[in-house]
Amino acid sequence: MTMTTTQRILDLAAAAPASHGEDLVLLLGEANELYQQGLQALHREVAERLGGLATADLMSAAEKAGMPCDASPDRDEAILLLALVEWEMTPAAMAFMEMAQAAARRGVCLIPED
Repeated sequence: MTMTTTQRILDLAAAAPASHGEDLVLLLGEANELYQQGLQALHREVAERLGGLATADLMSAAEKAGMPCDASPDRDEAILLLALVEWEMTPAAMAFMEMAQAAARRGVCLIPED
């Protein structure tokens, strides 16, 4: 059976509270990679779904999603931001964000210290 991105991120998030130090960093790293892969896959789907829309319709969709738009938006950027808004509502993204926030409260993050 193939594990989905969502399933794996949920598993990593469930394991994170019992992990410490380097083990937690490894879990965060894997979850971050899966988060990025999921966002990229959804971005491709959204680009296919919305790519044929007129720019004005894209901006209308962005406004409805609560996304701020520039006076002269770039179509590709608008599509990416719409994908990000959609992705952030998925269980995988929410689990990753909670995992990262909980790890940060414990002093652990993926950004190396200088």
